[in-house]
Amino acid sequence: MTQAPSQPSGSGQPPQGGRRPHVPVEAIRPHTYVDGVYSLVNPQCGTAKNGKHFLKGLIRDATGEVPIRQWTFDEAQLAEVARTGFVWIGGQAQEYNGQVQVIVDSIASVEVEVEDLARLLPSTRHDIAEMEAELRRILGSLTHPAMRALAEAYLSNEVLMSRVRQAPAAVSVHHAWIGGLLEHTLQLMRIAEVTLPLYPDLNRDIVLMGLFLHDLGKTTELTWERGFNYTMEGNLIGHTVKGVVLLSAVAAKVGRESGHRLPPEALMVLQHIIVSHHGSLEFGATKLPSTPEAIFVAMLDNLDAKTMVALGAAQRHRRIDPGQEFTERVWSLDTRIYRPDPLTWDGLEPPPAGG
Repeated sequence: MTQAPSQPSGSGQPPQGGRRPHVPVEAIRPHTYVDGVYSLVNPQCGTAKNGKHFLKGLIRDATGEVPIRQWTFDEAQLAEVARTGFVWIGGQAQEYNGQVQVIVDSIASVEVEVEDLARLLPSTRHDIAEMEAELRRILGSLTHPAMRALAEAYLSNEVLMSRVRQAPAAVSVHHAWIGGLLEHTLQLMRIAEVTLPLYPDLNRDIVLMGLFLHDLGKTTELTWERGFNYTMEGNLIGHTVKGVVLLSAVAAKVGRESGHRLPPEALMVLQHIIVSHHGSLEFGATKLPSTPEAIFVAMLDNLDAKTMVALGAAQRHRRIDPGQEFTERVWSLDTRIYRPDPLTWDGLEPPPAGG
């Protein structure tokens, strides 16, 4: 059960009893009064033109996320507000540039129990066991004995695979939900299986293993037990370095115990895929992709990530009224997104489910 909030920031007090029912994020509309507990995403202190500080960020639950603003905010309270990753808020929803946001009167960090997480954190819509089984099938199709032994060493590590099943792929950008890392990784491997026959000179084993490994360090870079955030290891080391270190250790162990020693050049190429998969130095790559397989992996990763960001911003499952066809600028895409599917949108209603 959610525990009482600590002292809130801003005017008003959290209710001591008789709290209104939690309003799911997907049900928040302009003029909705929001009074409940949510996951807090990327809280920041901004500065208005008049020099006053304000709070900005997102609140999230299992149904979606929505921006929040508190126009009068003490910057010194930011650490306390963000302390647990979950907050009680009281405020009024309004429309701004065709999008809903919540103007917060009061906000306070709260402690939540494990049973609250399913309601407060988004989760994949897909069956996790089925996704894992498909991932194992694809990796089981590798043909080089040492590469297959390397994959099996990872898959047999139940502590690691348990975290693979649960971890998000990001804190807030793409696949930011429980099971998001597995969903993202499997989607890339599916795309690769379809497209690799078009590029027969690419090494299939290296591409598929590289895709499996590219974000594996996020199992320790990210935490999700108290909302989505970065661990100390994530802040100080990051998932690409962690992935390379883990790969070196696993490959050495496989070589000693199975007799299937991965050629040094193949190990280095896999390490290169991990450190280069962000595609460019400005987006966090340590090295630019410099093998055909590394370029292929980086392009697929970018394809899936940016497509999911665009679809998430478009929110085509929601009603799109005239004047709401474009989102605000999406910073990770550096553009505004046109929301409707022009072949199904009638100018008033969202497309039918699955359309």
